[in-house]
Amino acid sequence: MTATKKIQYACAVCLILSSICMVAYQVIEIDDVANGLLFYVGQAFLLAGSIFGLDYYVDKLKTLVKK
Repeated sequence: MTATKKIQYACAVCLILSSICMVAYQVIEIDDVANGLLFYVGQAFLLAGSIFGLDYYVDKLKTLVKK
C-alpha cells in the first residue's frame, strides 16, 4: 500500500469517526441534531465512499485489463 492510499484511508476513517462522534455528542447532550451537522455527516460519508469505491473500481479495472 502506497503512502497516498494510507493518507486517503486515514482521512476517510477520521471523517467518519468525527461525524459519528459529533452526532452522538449532540444527541446525548443537546437532544437535537443541527442541519449543518447532518450536511457534514453526509459529505463525510460521500467522501469516504468515493475514496474506498474509486480505489476498488480502479483495482478491478486493472485486473480486467491485465486479462
